[in-house]
Amino acid sequence: MSVPTDSRVSFDSRFARELPEMAVAWQADDAPAPRLLALNGPVAAELGLDPGFLGSPEGLALLVGTSVPDGAAPVAQAYSGHQFGSFNPGLGDGRALLLGELTDVAGRLRDLHLKGSGRTPFARGGDGLAVIGPMLREYIVSEAMHALGVPTTRSLAVVATGREVRRETMLPGAVLARVASSHLRVGSFQYAAATGNQDLLTRLADHAISRHYPEAASAERPYLALFESVLSAQASLVAQWMLVGFLHGVMNTDNMTISGETIDYGPCAFMDVFDYATVYSSIDRGGRYAYANQPLIAEWNLARLAETLLPLIDEDQEQAVALAVGVLESFRPRYSADWLAGMKAKLGLPDGVEDEVASPLANDVLTLLQENHVDYTSFFRGLGSVVRGDARPARDKVLDVAAFDAWAERWLTLGPDADAMDRVNPLYIPRNHLVEEALEAATAGDLDPLTRLLDVVANPFEERPGLERYAAGAPDDFGQYTTYCGT
Repeated sequence: MSVPTDSRVSFDSRFARELPEMAVAWQADDAPAPRLLALNGPVAAELGLDPGFLGSPEGLALLVGTSVPDGAAPVAQAYSGHQFGSFNPGLGDGRALLLGELTDVAGRLRDLHLKGSGRTPFARGGDGLAVIGPMLREYIVSEAMHALGVPTTRSLAVVATGREVRRETMLPGAVLARVASSHLRVGSFQYAAATGNQDLLTRLADHAISRHYPEAASAERPYLALFESVLSAQASLVAQWMLVGFLHGVMNTDNMTISGETIDYGPCAFMDVFDYATVYSSIDRGGRYAYANQPLIAEWNLARLAETLLPLIDEDQEQAVALAVGVLESFRPRYSADWLAGMKAKLGLPDGVEDEVASPLANDVLTLLQENHVDYTSFFRGLGSVVRGDARPARDKVLDVAAFDAWAERWLTLGPDADAMDRVNPLYIPRNHLVEEALEAATAGDLDPLTRLLDVVANPFEERPGLERYAAGAPDDFGQYTTYCGT
C-alpha cells in the first residue's frame, strides 16, 4: 500500500529487522465498518501524513492495520514484566501491533503502534480487542500531558471498528493509533535477559543506545551510561507526574519506557483533592501504585533494569553490581532535585531562593492541602491571585485559614512571580468527571463533549471565558472515582 506522505517520510521495520527474536509477524483483525472518532492533525503533520488521506477508506484501513504501508512489517513485540511485583516472563503485545517506524518531517524515527487490533500469540486468553472509552481516554490524557509539557506517547487517531466487544456488556470496539519515540520498555530488557541469550541482550541495548542515547556509545562503559540515561529520564518524568498531580495507575515494568515517555494510559487519572494515598485504579487494591509511591516504584523498576544489564556492564559480577548500584543510588537525589525545581516554579520563587528554604515551604503547603482536603490543581492556580492581592481563590479552599495565612506569609516574603506561576500551573486538566462525560457520550455516538474537552486541555494555561466548568473541581455528587484498564 502506497501512502501519501511528505517526500522525506518513509516507513521502516527496524525493530523487526534488528531484533527478530522479539518480534512476531502478525496481522490485525478485520474492522467491519471503520469510522474515524478522533484524528490528531498536528501529530499527522509531524509524521508527514495527509489528514485527508487518513480520513479516507484507505487511510482508515492503515489506522486499524488491515492495510499495511510499503516498508512496514507489523509485529507483536515480546517483553516480560513485573506486574504488581510478580514477574511474568511472557507478556508481550497481546492486543497491539507495531505497524512500523516512520521517519518524520524532522528526521526523527517514530513508532506507529496500534492498540486494540486483535489477538496475538501474547494474548493470554484475552480477546485482543479494545473499546471506545479506554482508547479515547488514552487520546485525551496523552494529549493533555503533551500540552502540559510532560514527555508522552502521542495519539494519532481513534477509529471505531464497527465490531461489538464483550466486556461487562457489549460495547463498540475501537483501535488507537499511537506514536512513540519507541516502545522499548524495561520489560523488553527483562525478556532478553530471561532468554539467556547475551547476544540478543547486547543487540537490544545497542538498539536502545542508537535510538535514544547515542552519546552513551562513546562512554567508557556504554551500557552503564545507557542505564544512567534511562534513570535520569525517568527521574525527570516521574517528578513531572507528581507536579501535575498525575497517577499512572499501573507502573509495571512493562509500562516503563526506555525513552522516558509516559506510556500505556490505562486506569490513569489526574488527582482532584490532594491526598498522598490516592488510588484510582480498580485493580490496585493494595495501593502499590498510589500517588505517593510513584517515585519509589520508579526506583524499584530501574533496579530491575539494572539487573538485566549487569552482564554487559562488566564481566566481573561484583564489579558490575557495584557500578550499577552506584548509579541507582543517584535516583533519589536526581528525582528530588527535579521535583523541587518544579515546585519552585509552581510557587513562583525567584532563582536566588535556596533549596533549604524552598523545600520545607513546598512540603508544608502539601501538608496543608492534605489536611484540608483541597483540590490540587485549582489551589496552585489560585496562588497567582494571592500574589496579585486577592487571596480568595486559594485561601477560600482551605478550612484552616490561620494555617494558610501563616504559610502564605512565609511564601510572600520571598517575592513570588504571579505571571511565571500562571505559565506552569494549569487552569485546565482532564477533570475525571469531564473525561467520563466525554467517554460516555462518545460511546453513545455523540462526539461533541470529546471535541470540546480536547480543545480545552490543548491549551491548559491560558484562561478563556466560558470555560469555567472545565476549571472547576468534581461536583459533590461525583463520588469516589474508579478507573479501569479496559481489557
